Amino acid sequence: MFLIIGIIFIFITVFGGYMLGGGYMGVLYQPFEFMIIFGAMIGSFLIGSPKEVIMGTLKAFPLLLRGIKHNKSSCLELLTMLYTIFLLAKTKGDLALESHVEKPDESPLFQRFPGFMHDHHMLLFLCDYLRLLTLGTNNAYEVESIIDAEIEAHHHEVGARATAITTMGDALPALGIVAAVLGVIHTMGSITEPPEVLGHLIGGALVGTFSGVLASYGFVAPMGKLLEQIYEADTQYLMCIKTGLLAHMQGYAPQVSIEFARKILPDSIRPTFAELENAVNNLSSE
Repeated sequence: MFLIIGIIFIFITVFGGYMLGGGYMGVLYQPFEFMIIFGAMIGSFLIGSPKEVIMGTLKAFPLLLRGIKHNKSSCLELLTMLYTIFLLAKTKGDLALESHVEKPDESPLFQRFPGFMHDHHMLLFLCDYLRLLTLGTNNAYEVESIIDAEIEAHHHEVGARATAITTMGDALPALGIVAAVLGVIHTMGSITEPPEVLGHLIGGALVGTFSGVLASYGFVAPMGKLLEQIYEADTQYLMCIKTGLLAHMQGYAPQVSIEFARKILPDSIRPTFAELENAVNNLSSE
């Protein structure tokens, strides 16, 4: 939502200010300049990115429209779900989790938490480590090193997509200069034309520089930064799961394990102790 608002705001302020100052919009329409700039941008992206990054970046664009998905409500759901899982494991043993982690889509436990259940990546991440518990894994330090390695690999993989977009943004001003230089070369070939013709050609050439700078700092680079923040929020969510799992493996009570997990969340999305306690009590009364 804010992405669309921001794009509209940029268009209104930049082009509105240009028109209010007496500028003519027609001169800004330079399709060949745009083809040079954005075609070169896409080409450099294809040259500098492996197939996995290219496909992942294309799939990441819908995330920009959605924005950061984790909020206080989703984190509260996660913590109450972890409490339910840990309580079941404490009362009936880790093997009681086996049926839930083998077929999580059919699990009545996970079905109580639809927001988490529909996040395929997070669901698989949790189930993989709960499965280790059902297989008898009990060394929290070894599991911690494995989780850290997996989170780091995931962070590196998705971070490459944000980096690719940011790199395209960084290249756009220079590509705008390339288009402008080509426009000047074309203008020099028409040096004998009257001033009004030369003015139009020079203005068209300068549109290249303008377009590259505006597209870079107004759109592409901020999108890369937003995608980076989205992936960082996912990493914080994974760290919350990790902290709860490790606390459970070290023998803490479910209430303590989820409190450890709650405390590592950022302030903006961290439920209060009272909110979490109330959610857990509501679960117990169901």
